[in-house]
Amino acid sequence: MASKMFSFSGTLKIIGVNPYLEIPQEILESIFELAKKEKGPIPVCGKINQQEFRQTLVKYDGEWRFYINTSMLKNSPKRIGEVLEIEITFDQESREIAIHPKLQLALNSNVEALQVFEKLTPSLQKEIIRYIANLKAEESRERNIVRAIQFLLGNERFIGRDKP
Repeated sequence: MASKMFSFSGTLKIIGVNPYLEIPQEILESIFELAKKEKGPIPVCGKINQQEFRQTLVKYDGEWRFYINTSMLKNSPKRIGEVLEIEITFDQESREIAIHPKLQLALNSNVEALQVFEKLTPSLQKEIIRYIANLKAEESRERNIVRAIQFLLGNERFIGRDKP
């Protein structure tokens, strides 16, 4: 069942290098109600100037931000000050990324690596899972699964990080 869609016009602003929109408070409150929460990242979807998007609302510096990236709006950093037409709602679809079976097998085959993986923060676990899941070439996936296991064992860097 789709959530109720909320429409508004908003002026594209920027904080640092990140284009964003402010969402009207009454729409934010409706999204919180649909999400059944007011804290943490909140998945949203809809349309921006008639182009579909999936994004996450995040609270930054005490304010809720709806960041606009270039996949959502072409040349978004160059469009600061432009008024955009937005349709937005809480995204009920799961964004869970399933662990690749070969990564799961590698973890199950190495108890020490599995124990380290299970102690990682959920966001770092998700980062590793997403990285492996998004690889296209099978040989690249296999090579990076080996690297992930070595990272978990404290033997090398992986996904731009030092050992856990």
